[in-house]
Amino acid sequence: MEVNEDWVEDFTGDDEDYSFKEYEVTSSPNDFNIKTLFDFIESGVVKIPAFQRNFVWDIKRSSKLIESLIIGLPIPQIFLYEESRNSFLVIDGQQRLMSIYYFIKKRFPKKDKRIELRRIFDMEGKIPDDVLFNSDYFADFNLALPEQLPDFPNKLKKLNYSTLGDNKASFELRTIRNVIIKQNLPEGDNSAMFEIFNRLNTGGVNLKPQEIRASMYHSDFYEMLYRINTNGDWRKIINRPEPDLHMGDIEILLRGFAMLLESDNYKPSMTRFLNTFSNNAKKMKEELISYLEELFLAFSFNASKLGEDAFTSKNNKINISIFESVFCAMCKRPFSNRNFLIKETTRDRILELKNNSEFIQAIQKDTASKKNVEKRLELANNILFN
Repeated sequence: MEVNEDWVEDFTGDDEDYSFKEYEVTSSPNDFNIKTLFDFIESGVVKIPAFQRNFVWDIKRSSKLIESLIIGLPIPQIFLYEESRNSFLVIDGQQRLMSIYYFIKKRFPKKDKRIELRRIFDMEGKIPDDVLFNSDYFADFNLALPEQLPDFPNKLKKLNYSTLGDNKASFELRTIRNVIIKQNLPEGDNSAMFEIFNRLNTGGVNLKPQEIRASMYHSDFYEMLYRINTNGDWRKIINRPEPDLHMGDIEILLRGFAMLLESDNYKPSMTRFLNTFSNNAKKMKEELISYLEELFLAFSFNASKLGEDAFTSKNNKINISIFESVFCAMCKRPFSNRNFLIKETTRDRILELKNNSEFIQAIQKDTASKKNVEKRLELANNILFN
């Protein structure tokens, strides 16, 4: 299912949006030692996707993991997705990997700075030294372990990576089982990665499809979406002063552009259509991205004059199908001619469209079907401009 926020309406349901797709996926076990895993993270070979939850373990739990590794106890395996050659995304094992990373760095992140550190890590691929050794962000990572084990004192308590002594080499060489998952078929779309992330509920994380999509298919095109999402006219159109935490507004924009550029090639499911469009957008040329940005600004300037309820349903929620239909109708001709001469319409024409019985049917039932997508785009163009 796509967007399902309390301020936005989308009748694309799980049954309507579901389409069966078979994959050929291989999973290969590999035993990497601790030092190798650290180097993988440091170099960016292993990446933690932005949609993964922030580091949440406290120092006691991380210390317990490090202790287990030092004394030779097994820990759960880690799952990595092979995105491309020498590029892996962590599917499951973020907390374990980051505990190891921070221990070797000898610094432990402060709880109130972890969201900010996540952003820094995403931008830099690692934690820069000036942040790592800033006491506002980090404290020293000395093992926080119980004073006494059942039969003898705990010699590891309060030690750090540099003071492990004879235990340091054995810690670095200790191996962890990593299962590497790779999609072989279908080729080129990495859609299995979306399915794996979407179906995995490790830690009880419930993520919206757009949150996953934005991380998997990050591109210059997505950066453009983030920019226009803060535009004043756009915020006025959807009557939301601040960007949505779960990227509901980004998904509305994405659907508008996807339909404008690729509606002729649309086929269900909507989720797969948006994933494919997002993946292809990674190759979009800078010139086209710049044009689309300016086109949207011209559209939003005109659309903001239609009233705050132009794209809402009767329950006063933004309806994505209404938005994408009007957006495509207003932008289709200028896009074809590569200009910014947005076709203006009137509030009365918008109301006529929203009250049209065929249009209502196309936006309320089986909305992800090709037939209804084509129907509402056709009706919007005919009613608004003929």
